[in-house]
Amino acid sequence: MCLSDFAILELLLHRGPQPVNTIGRRIDLTSGSVTTAVDRLEERGFVVRGSDPDDRRSRIVSLTPDGTKCIGEIFGHHRDAMDRAAGGLTKGERTTLIELVKKLGRSAEERLKEQPSNE
Repeated sequence: MCLSDFAILELLLHRGPQPVNTIGRRIDLTSGSVTTAVDRLEERGFVVRGSDPDDRRSRIVSLTPDGTKCIGEIFGHHRDAMDRAAGGLTKGERTTLIELVKKLGRSAEERLKEQPSNE
């Protein structure tokens, strides 16, 4: 599985169904690249596209049960690798690191919202 496929599945796992354009913005893919990646994941049966009830022009991408199973297994390996990488940190240091990374992520997300959309 390539990095963009992993990033899309991980985003959907942790954030739930997302509009295609939001996926591209959140994982920094162009419109064409995110469409290709979603097509690839859809062909593998990992995601489905549906209509957005609030915007007829937008399509919502959701995980299928197979997609949830796949990313759950892959993310489990990723989590284990991250645990091993952080093995030299104390419990307090891990807690601080997690808080800081979350703060960084929220800040980055706010900055993305402030940028004009390229779509």
